[in-house]
Order: sequence, then C-alpha cells, then structure tokens
Amino acid sequence: MRALYTAATGMVAQELNVQVISNNIANMQTTGYKKQRAEFSDLMYESLRRVGANTSNQGTRLPVGLDIGAGVKTTGTPRVMTQGNLTPTGKELDVAIRGEGFFRVLLPDSRTAYTRAGSFEMDEQGRLVTPEGYLIDPAITFPQNATNISISQTGEVSALLPGQSQSTVLGQIQLARFMNKTGLQAIGDNLYLETDASGTPQLSNPGTDGMGNLLQNQLEASNVSAVTEISDLITAQRAYSMNAKVVSAADDMLQTTVQMLR
Repeated sequence: MRALYTAATGMVAQELNVQVISNNIANMQTTGYKKQRAEFSDLMYESLRRVGANTSNQGTRLPVGLDIGAGVKTTGTPRVMTQGNLTPTGKELDVAIRGEGFFRVLLPDSRTAYTRAGSFEMDEQGRLVTPEGYLIDPAITFPQNATNISISQTGEVSALLPGQSQSTVLGQIQLARFMNKTGLQAIGDNLYLETDASGTPQLSNPGTDGMGNLLQNQLEASNVSAVTEISDLITAQRAYSMNAKVVSAADDMLQTTVQMLR
C-alpha cells in the first residue's frame, strides 16, 4: 500500500529532525554556536482527477482535484544566525561581536575560515590564535612582557610595552560579513567556510559599514534555547510515533486483505 511508503518518509524526516535537535542541545554551551533547524517539503503528487478538468460536454469543470501525495522530504538544515547572549568572562583575550560580522581565521592549508567564537589565546610566539592554534587574520603579535592588553570596540589592539608609559597600537582586528551568511559551510571547531551560496566576504573594521562592535572580556554564547529545543523534540517524537502508527495500520489492512483472499 502507498500509505506504508508515505509514512516511512515521515519517519525518516522526523529521525533527521531529532538528530538536528540533539546536535543543538549538545552545543548549548559552545561559544558562538548557531543552532540549526530542519526544513521539509512535500513530495510529488499523483493526480487521479486533475483540478479544472472537463466533466461534461457542456464545459463544466472539476472545482477540486484528486491528488495523492507521496510523503515528505528534508530540504535543508539552515542555521539560525541570531545574536547569542553576551557573557562576561574577565579574560582579556576574550572578544565578543555585538552585531554583524565574523572573525577571520587563517587555516594551515592557507584557506580563510570565519568564526563568531572570540575565545582567543596567545601562542609561543606571542601571536593571537584560536584555541586550536589557528592564526587570526590579519595577524597580531604581542611583544614579550606586554601588559594591559586592550581591544577597543572598533578592533584596535594595543598593549603597554616594557619601559613605556603609554600603550602602543599593535594591530587591527577586521570583520567579514556575507550577503547570505546561512550559506556558509560549517567545518567544526566553530569555523565556517565561504561558499558560492554565501557570496564573497565584505571586509571592514568593527563599527563601520554595518559591522558590529567588539566587546573585550566577553564571549557570545550559543543561541540555543533549551525550552524551545525540548518542545521541538517532543513534537518530533510525537510526529514519528504517529507515522509509525500509520505503518502499523497499513500493515493490518494488508493482512486483512490477504486473509480475505485465502
């Protein structure tokens, strides 16, 4: 029966929905994480009586059709790029973006990645890096024994050097924005890559050209809401259960038909 296959597509779709929700919940405490959601669309229809078809020689037409659907499919799992809550950390190399933009990160293979996670560190050469050791682009290096590191809202990085009474500007943090930021490709480690769907990055200093401001000693939390995810999980479970009941009902009907034919 067609209902078996139709309900099966619903079970597959809700299984994927649960996987997406579980990944959101798992990353509730991930800095700068942007949650995903599963989106679905209906499959093709078999038209048994096409709407608008003639029903007589006098030109009367069907006001409604008779279409049988084939189920559901997953069309995508886009990310919701809303702002996460800003959390004070007290760490001078922690930086949060308030508004639009991504930090630029130079990968070991020379590709440029993008991130909202501003939990930076200093490597053995005094360079500003991600927790995985990837360089921030453009590179910023702190001289030995530099103190009072300051990162302004406009991305200017300065520090007090030994023997000096005033801070010295060491570099400038730039941000990137995209026409379609949901088109970025996530590669793990809180990083995204540019794609044809995202468009090319537009580079500017923080606070200019629509870019957000930087806040030192803070981090952007995940935008996952526990209440919303649990509600979505319960809904997905119920939808899966109802599709399973359809499979069971269709199987019972087939069994009844077979018994009648014996």
